[in-house]
Amino acid sequence: MLSFECDYNNGAHPKILKRLLETNEEPLSGYGADPYCAMAKKKIQACCENTEAEVHFLTGGTQTNQVVIDALLTKYQGVLAAETGHVSLHEAGAIEFTGHKVITLPQREGKLAAETVKQYLEDFYGDESHEHMVFPGMVYISHPTEYGTLYSRKELEELSAVCREYGIHFYMDGARLGYGLMSKGTDVTLPDIARLLDVFYIGGTKVGALCGEAVVFTRRNTPKHFLTTVKQHGALLAKGRLLGVQFDTLFTDYLYRDISQNAIEMAEVLKKIFREKGYRFFVDSLTNQLFIVLDNERLERLKSQVKFSFWEKLDEEHTVVRFATSWATAMEEIEALEKLL
Repeated sequence: MLSFECDYNNGAHPKILKRLLETNEEPLSGYGADPYCAMAKKKIQACCENTEAEVHFLTGGTQTNQVVIDALLTKYQGVLAAETGHVSLHEAGAIEFTGHKVITLPQREGKLAAETVKQYLEDFYGDESHEHMVFPGMVYISHPTEYGTLYSRKELEELSAVCREYGIHFYMDGARLGYGLMSKGTDVTLPDIARLLDVFYIGGTKVGALCGEAVVFTRRNTPKHFLTTVKQHGALLAKGRLLGVQFDTLFTDYLYRDISQNAIEMAEVLKKIFREKGYRFFVDSLTNQLFIVLDNERLERLKSQVKFSFWEKLDEEHTVVRFATSWATAMEEIEALEKLL
């Protein structure tokens, strides 16, 4: 059966598997204190054009969001996020589990607008009883968003300015960051992100790695005893080499860029096929996630031949579904899907 269900249903890029085998017999220190983690950190710093960047490797996206948010916020603070944000909907209350409320705000195509955030903050501090409320301590965004949409450089600058004005953290979930950076519709670069965000992470799990995310604190602003916090949350690997070797490989010879580009190219071909065959798009995604409106009869027919993700019910007769390409998607798969459509 064909699968366009998600961008992490393949294992890992062959170059990563090869490097893991090549380094397998080396006795290395644990918990990220190995030379491969050190090399990967330097390469990420260089790509960010930020020598002050401090890089830490964690096991997965939910763990990363939980650890970073919990480490940066005080006990009485919460995090502002789009109502469709990943921490709002699809992390099983992981943020609330640490005692921090996710404060959801209206969004447009998955994105938070600076004016929405600013209005919320103005209203919060304008409320005479705000001492009895959850203090906003961070703005969380994902790039690409859950709808495959992208922030422009101007939008990030505006959000960054609001965060600086109110003295709160600006954090980006970069689970699919590679696909966002390689989109033809973006004007945002990795150095831009490292300049405008206080902290972000570079996704590995969804972009060619077996597992792992690289957290980047951009201003020598890593919280005290961050390693201890990571361990308390169960997000620290004893065999940290597993993450170091993978990210060192991803950031050698532009591999991260090139495999992300594959997902974008395959998505563009698939988007053209959907359009030519008269399918309706729910949102105009510029990345590797395509959101298609299917009538329920066609949905049931396709489900028996290809895997894709349910997204939401549009009405009684139509459903929004997601088709995702990835670093591993091959043209043969696209052509086979075209025949089924």
